[in-house]
Amino acid sequence: MKDTVELVQRLSAHPDSRCWYVAWNPKGSLLASCGGDRAVRIWGKEGDSWECKSVLSDGHQRTVRKVAWSPCGNYLASASFDATTCIWKKKNDDFECLTVLEGHENEVKCVAWAPSGNMLATCSRDKSVWIWEVDEEDEYECVSVVNSHTQDVKHVVWHPTQELLASASYDNKVCIYKEEDDDWECRATLEGHTSTVWSLSFDPEGHRLASCSDDRTVKIWKECTPGDGEGDGSTDTWKCACTLSGFHSRTVYDVAWDRLTGALATACGDDGIRVFKEDPAADPEQPVFNLTAHVPKAHSQDVNCVAWHPQEVGVMATCSDNGEIAIWKYESEV
Repeated sequence: MKDTVELVQRLSAHPDSRCWYVAWNPKGSLLASCGGDRAVRIWGKEGDSWECKSVLSDGHQRTVRKVAWSPCGNYLASASFDATTCIWKKKNDDFECLTVLEGHENEVKCVAWAPSGNMLATCSRDKSVWIWEVDEEDEYECVSVVNSHTQDVKHVVWHPTQELLASASYDNKVCIYKEEDDDWECRATLEGHTSTVWSLSFDPEGHRLASCSDDRTVKIWKECTPGDGEGDGSTDTWKCACTLSGFHSRTVYDVAWDRLTGALATACGDDGIRVFKEDPAADPEQPVFNLTAHVPKAHSQDVNCVAWHPQEVGVMATCSDNGEIAIWKYESEV
């Protein structure tokens, strides 16, 4: 391991509570965080340091579990244990709650925007995934409820270019959804993890999907096209191309594929963050990912999330059960 990860700044983001998630806006000029204090905080850069610009504290009654920016950067969605999702609209330097999406029976665990910005997905402890459509008047309508999981759904993520959705669950499975005849349906179920799947990330092209789990592994799934001779053509086929095991000593809570470099980062319950790079000499059908950087005590408690900066190469943000955010700079030797 020759690559380095240097700490840039630590932020006391959600004091006396967990910081669950961080998300960069599309330009990378703002970072949103959320936590057990029921608040969403917006961070911006002042000179060389990051500072809190806004505190959105009146949207939720319980823990805010996930935040997600719209592709245009003008909207922020927050998913909460109070069973609602808030849509915040950016007004100059402030944010106002535009609408509250209701319908889930209990905790909303994740929210994600489609690449078009015209759709939103939410998932919940109630085992369901909801698809919402957004019209030009900022009206949100639930157009589909999919019940393909048998347990709490932890995470949803959209394909980077297609209207294809993936979800991860406490039932150890990953589901892939597509729209068929005006309704959304599960087109593939990815089985291989032996415990809860916590998070998912597509590679920059969307040909592969990384999943991380309570079983301490990361799996890389590859989409099989009809020309591959796999599958019967009636459903989509994804196969596990490789498993990253033996690197993490506790639950892997998050995985993030860097759109700029192709590096893969993980956030772990052993308080560490790790960066993996794909071996360019390996067979693409049997990829090999090497651990190139490891920060053992990135935080003093569990690391819940890792997010690559969308514009600046090597910059990433992490957050932890100790309420902190950390900004890092990853430098690759190659």
